[in-house]
Amino acid sequence: MLKQVQHDIIYKEGTMKRKIKIIIICIAVLLVIGAGLFVLKTLLSKKGSEKVYYTANLETYENIIEISGTVAAAQEQTLQARSAGTVTAVYVKAGDKVKKGDVIIQLDDSEQLYNLEKQEYNMATKKLTASARELKLLETERNSLLQKVEDRKVIATFDGIIADLDVAVGDSLEAKDTVGTLVNIDYLTAEVEVTETDVSKLKVGQTVNFTFPAYGNKSVTGYVTGWPAIGEITSRGATVVKAKLRIDEYPEEILPNFSFTGKIEISPTEQYVVVSRYAIGYENKQPYVVLAKGNEKLSVKVQPYGNEYVKVLEGLEGGEVLIQQTTPKRSGMNRNRNGSGSGSQRNGSGGNGSSGAGGFPGGGFPGGPGPM
Repeated sequence: MLKQVQHDIIYKEGTMKRKIKIIIICIAVLLVIGAGLFVLKTLLSKKGSEKVYYTANLETYENIIEISGTVAAAQEQTLQARSAGTVTAVYVKAGDKVKKGDVIIQLDDSEQLYNLEKQEYNMATKKLTASARELKLLETERNSLLQKVEDRKVIATFDGIIADLDVAVGDSLEAKDTVGTLVNIDYLTAEVEVTETDVSKLKVGQTVNFTFPAYGNKSVTGYVTGWPAIGEITSRGATVVKAKLRIDEYPEEILPNFSFTGKIEISPTEQYVVVSRYAIGYENKQPYVVLAKGNEKLSVKVQPYGNEYVKVLEGLEGGEVLIQQTTPKRSGMNRNRNGSGSGSQRNGSGGNGSSGAGGFPGGGFPGGPGPM
């Protein structure tokens, strides 16, 4: 009996110790959870109070057609002998200016002059006895001989400059032998390929900006003069139209046959300020921004620009750092990025609406006090 009582007492004491141990463990777990929740609340509170900054980006929009090619002189004449013979005179040299109709090269024309004089003698002796039809035939023969005399000369067909000349007195030439080039460089021209999808954008008079490697990649301005009413298929299988361009004023460093890249302006280049819509606050339905530098509040005029951004029409110049005024929704992709101060977009044959430097325009970045 005594042993049974002692056993019950020992059992009860063991059970009590286990209960106390369980209670202590539960209290410790609750303390740890409570401490964790406190730390998490503190971190969330700190994060919630952290300011977010956005950069107002100056975006450039170009609606253009990108082109490349080489320029040509306004007019160009290949100097060729029109018949075979020996050169008896060369009246100019490379670099000389000539007028339309000036003789550049003379071939031996003694035989042609003899035949012409003989024909004129025959016409004079038969003038009184020949019929009208005979006289007309003699006149036709004379005109043919006159042309043969002219064919012994190389003549300028327009006002210009002798670009090159490689001939000397005594040289023997065959018909169609090339001896030089005459150019008119009052202005320059070019033909460029425009894809069929861009032809509808072309207009006569559109501004063209040319860039020449020979001119330090500086810009030279020209314009569109026209294009044919029919397309052509290139060796690549693409359908294009060859638009005609012209440059009236150009630096002396640019010469015919120099290469270029360029842009046909479909519409004037535009610049505007873009920023995240979360940088915009509203007071009495009037938009405003707060500058990170000095917390200055500025009234602005904006319009939507996609889902996440606004275009600032008035109030900002671009490059300003702004304090976040509204909180983005947590659902969906967070598009806040560290933005740059400027960017560009272009819409043309090279690609549509591609974004310039800086990724998403006007991206945000947390921290303080932010760039100034």
